[in-house]
Amino acid sequence: QVQLVESGGGLVQAGGSLRLSCVASGRAFSNIVMGWFRQAPGKEREFVAGISWFGGNTNYRDSVKGRFTISRDNTKNTVYLQMNSLKPEDTAVYYCALRYSSQVVTTPQEYSYWGQGTQVTVSS
Repeated sequence: QVQLVESGGGLVQAGGSLRLSCVASGRAFSNIVMGWFRQAPGKEREFVAGISWFGGNTNYRDSVKGRFTISRDNTKNTVYLQMNSLKPEDTAVYYCALRYSSQVVTTPQEYSYWGQGTQVTVSS
């Protein structure tokens, strides 16, 4: 059974930065993709960024390109999301997700495992 545990959320002013972390445990991780999604109140869950475990291929939603960076540490089974120049519209619960594939996709239904989420609030 795969477990994903996020941390690093919080309250920050617009223009500030946060780094989210997600630690994966429970199974051997080889051909996987780790993704970050977010969900604001009353809105659907949306893809933010994803990275393939081997090769490090990445993908970002357009609104975060140039501000957010996804990275991973294979030795620690951890994926990070560095968020800079945060905006109030980035406010949401951020979720870490995992799928057994080498392809980074943006559809939440393609991910089999999810963390509990961490709240990110950006004040104006």
